[in-house]
Amino acid sequence: MRVTQSMLSNNMLRNLSNSFNNMGKLQEQVNTGKKVNRPSDDPVTVMKSLGYGMTVDKVGQFQKNLGEVNNWLDSSDDALDGVGSVLHRAQELVRSAANTGAMTPQDREKIKVELKEMQEQLRDLANTKVGDKYIFSGTSTDKALYDKTLDDDGNVKGYPVLTPPDKTSFEKDVQIQVFDGVNLQVNSDVAKMFKDMDKLFEDIKTNTDDSYDFGAAIGKFDEHFETMLSKRAEIGARSNRAELMKDRLEMQEGAAKKQRSENEDVDLEVAITNLITAETVHRAALSVGARIIQPSLVDFLR
Repeated sequence: MRVTQSMLSNNMLRNLSNSFNNMGKLQEQVNTGKKVNRPSDDPVTVMKSLGYGMTVDKVGQFQKNLGEVNNWLDSSDDALDGVGSVLHRAQELVRSAANTGAMTPQDREKIKVELKEMQEQLRDLANTKVGDKYIFSGTSTDKALYDKTLDDDGNVKGYPVLTPPDKTSFEKDVQIQVFDGVNLQVNSDVAKMFKDMDKLFEDIKTNTDDSYDFGAAIGKFDEHFETMLSKRAEIGARSNRAELMKDRLEMQEGAAKKQRSENEDVDLEVAITNLITAETVHRAALSVGARIIQPSLVDFLR
């Protein structure tokens, strides 16, 4: 086969064009730090990167959810700590009222006033909110546990009716997903506890004379205090699990990012070396091509 000058020229131009494309890809890899910059570069690598990216995004969302979990649990624990303070002070007042020999009717009236304030504080704690959500109202997060609005008869609605087995939304669990198939309960079932404590305060306020059994009331305060401590222990256990989930998510995030990096990030040392090699080859091709192409009229016009 006869090799013509035009064949040599066309081959040279095609090879130079391929060399330019190769250097362009290598330069783009160095600039972006990525092995592939478009799906056509390597569809398999791109699909794997999308999968790893989805995993990283999902873990990020779970971490946000875990922050919400900690917010609920911390707020619940703080509120119940306030309940403990109220119960402790109320018990002191009841003990004072039980001292029939030293208490005058005026003293008992003062105790009655302070107990009323303690009761209001307890009701406010029952209506603790995180953002715009009531944390002690079960799944009815848009409703206050202690409803201060009036009913048709002009009475405060108060606490909802919680008589088993008619389980209301105020007793249902609120759960937040923190991992695939893993949900953590963030609320505490304390609606009945608050209602029973409120009833005890109401009984003491309306019966502060000598005939009232203050000893039994002191015992009931102890029972409520134990119930409150039990609820705080449950919150502490869930907080510990939330911490474990936090560590697990951090490990999952690190593993996913590592896999994504190994899949799509370019080795800069290798890429730069390949780019320098490609530039050297390209210059050599240009030099050889200049020797192959015969002189033309352009050369005489210099």
